[in-house]
Amino acid sequence: MKPRDLLYTARDVLRDMLRFDAAADAVLSRLFRAKPQLGKTDRQILADTVYQVLRHLRLFQTLAATDESIGGAMELRLAILGWSGNAQSLHAALSPEQIEWRKRLLAQDAMALPEAVRWSLPEWLAAALQANYGAEYPALAQALLRPAPLDLRVNVQKARREAVLDVFARLNLPAQATPYSPWGVRLEGKPALQDLTVFREGWVEVQDEGSQLLAVLLAPRRGEMVVDFCAGAGGKTLALGAMMRSTGRLYAFDVADYRLAKLKPRLLRSGLSNVYPVAIAHERDERVKRLAGKVDRVLVDAPCSGLGTLRRNPDMKWRQKPEDVAELTTKQASILQSAATLLKPGGRLVYATCSVLPEENSGIVNAFLSAHPDFERVPADAVLRQQGVEGEGLVTQGDLQLLPNRHATDGFYAAVLQRRPTSS
Repeated sequence: MKPRDLLYTARDVLRDMLRFDAAADAVLSRLFRAKPQLGKTDRQILADTVYQVLRHLRLFQTLAATDESIGGAMELRLAILGWSGNAQSLHAALSPEQIEWRKRLLAQDAMALPEAVRWSLPEWLAAALQANYGAEYPALAQALLRPAPLDLRVNVQKARREAVLDVFARLNLPAQATPYSPWGVRLEGKPALQDLTVFREGWVEVQDEGSQLLAVLLAPRRGEMVVDFCAGAGGKTLALGAMMRSTGRLYAFDVADYRLAKLKPRLLRSGLSNVYPVAIAHERDERVKRLAGKVDRVLVDAPCSGLGTLRRNPDMKWRQKPEDVAELTTKQASILQSAATLLKPGGRLVYATCSVLPEENSGIVNAFLSAHPDFERVPADAVLRQQGVEGEGLVTQGDLQLLPNRHATDGFYAAVLQRRPTSS
C-alpha cells in the first residue's frame, strides 16, 4: 500500500479504536483480516502508529487542538503525530506542510503542560497513581508510556535457557537472560517468532518476565494436584506444567471457551501431558465444588483492570473507569473466596493481578485474610529465595510488587497465601 493510503487507513482505524468499544488488538485484527493485501511492513507501520497514538492520546489531542493549520479530522492529525514509519515513508505519506506541522508540535516543551496531559493519563488514574506511589509517580507514568520488550519463557521440558540463547546468537537475534525469572529470555526488536524453529518446536513461549514469577511463587511439585483458576490462554498454565515435569494433574479453569481454545495449540507445542482444560460457568461452578479440599496449589490470576500492562495495551487506560474497577474488586473477592475452598490444609494459593492499584491487590488479600483466620500470608521474598530467585527489590510489605520503572516488567502484584495445617 502506498504510504499516503496507509496514513488514511491509520486515520480510519483510529476512528474505530477511539470509540473504545473493543480492544485495540481486536480492531487491528479485524482490519488485517479485511485487508489481506497488506504486507508485513504495512501492518507493522499501522500497528506502531495507532499504538503510539493510544499511548500519547491525551498529549497528542492537546497539541493538535492548539494548531489546526493543516485541517482535516482529529483522527488524521493524530495519525500524523503518531506516524511510526521510517523517514522515507514519512516523506512519502505526508505533504511538506504536514511534515512541518508535525515537527513543530512534537518539538513543543511538554513540561509546560499538566502532568496528566504530559503522560497521557485520564484524570482519575493520574490521581490514583500519584496517591499510591507518591514520589515514584513520575517515573512510573513515564515507564508506562514505553513499548514493552518481547519476553519469552524457555520450556524446561524441552530446552535449557543457555541452548535457546545460543540459537538466537546463531540467528543474529540479540537476546539476553532476564534478571529475575530462571527461564526468561528478552529479545530485542520484533522478530517473526512463528517462523523460528525454537518457537514452532515448543522450546519457548511468549510470556512477560513478571508473569513467569507467578509460577515461581506457586512452586508446584511433581505429582501434585494444581489448579490454574483463571487460566485464559494458558501462558501460566504451561509454566506450571513444566515445573511439574508433566506429572500430577493440572487443571486449567476459565469461563471463556474461546480463551481455552487458544491453549490447545500451545499445549501441543509444549509436550505437556498433565494439563486438563476445563470450561466453567462461574467461580461457584459444580466442577469447582467437586475439588474442594483436594488441591495442593491454586493460582488465581484474577480478572483485573489490566493497568499494569499499559505498555502493551495502552487502550486500557481509556477503556477502564473507576466504576469498572469497583465492579472488578467485587468479582476478585468472590473468585478468591471460591478458589480458596479448593485447598487442602497446608496448601498454597497465589493471588495475582496485572494491576497497579492497591484496591485490586493488597486490599483484596487483606480483606480475605481478615475474614479467613485459617489462612496466613507467606512472605514472597522467602518463597523466591527458596526457588533460587533473589527477591530483594521485588517485594513490598511481604508481597510481590513489580513495576515497569523498577523491573522492566509489566506491573504485577502477587500474594502467597497458605491454608493453615489445622484450622485455628
